Amino acid sequence: MTHPATPPFPTAGGEVLLHTRDDRGVHTLTLNTPRSFNVLSEAMLAALQAAIDAVAADPLARLVVIAANGRAFCAGHDLKEMRATPEQAYYQALFARCSRLMLAIRKLEVPVIARVQGLATAAGCQLVAQCDLAVASESASFGVNGIDVGLFCPTPGAALSRNILPKQAMEMLLTGDFISADEACARGLVNRVVAPDALDEAVAALVDRILAKPPEAIAMGKALFYRQLETGIESAYQLAGQSMACNMAHAVAQEGVQAFIDKRAPSWRT
Repeated sequence: MTHPATPPFPTAGGEVLLHTRDDRGVHTLTLNTPRSFNVLSEAMLAALQAAIDAVAADPLARLVVIAANGRAFCAGHDLKEMRATPEQAYYQALFARCSRLMLAIRKLEVPVIARVQGLATAAGCQLVAQCDLAVASESASFGVNGIDVGLFCPTPGAALSRNILPKQAMEMLLTGDFISADEACARGLVNRVVAPDALDEAVAALVDRILAKPPEAIAMGKALFYRQLETGIESAYQLAGQSMACNMAHAVAQEGVQAFIDKRAPSWRT
């Protein structure tokens, strides 16, 4: 069943980002500067931040898909912009804005899926790593190659090292080498890899599976998942136990368990 999309949301930076929401609450954010490989320019950062803020303020939001037009998903920061203002204060402010965006994605109560159709490098690879899930085309490739221009990629490394093993992340950061979509899947950076013409279908199937689950449980679960990752095992179990108790006491879990006992579909699936 298809669902009509709403008109594009107003976003900072105009058409650099296309933002729609369908009647299921699925927001789609499409990076739309293909001629510049969808770099995270100041305009793009502002547009993405405005869009993520809009999702956070939408009580009917259920899920976000971050996609891109053109051959590249995202080629990282705009090096021409960065070179035009060679001041440390400017760079600190720029990277702080990027970090705020990445953390805003993590703090959203709804899942975020990266739909990766092409090159994702440096901060573009960071964007994929920061999303909760990622589906990639066989033609996609991934790298953190700032080192090739004398710039180690610590901020992309922060997200990358939380997706793949440390030595694998460090090798990518030190060499600037790219990995294929299949290798990214094997290392845990993306969830699955499909043929280019099957990408939309694969993303849609994942979206449908998530939308079939109660949003209250997803919101609690996402928040706990990331909190416990940053703690020791004892604190993680404490946080997890508290979250699970809150979830179990919630009406959706009570209904789900009763439906299982009664051998029927829970009411929130109808």
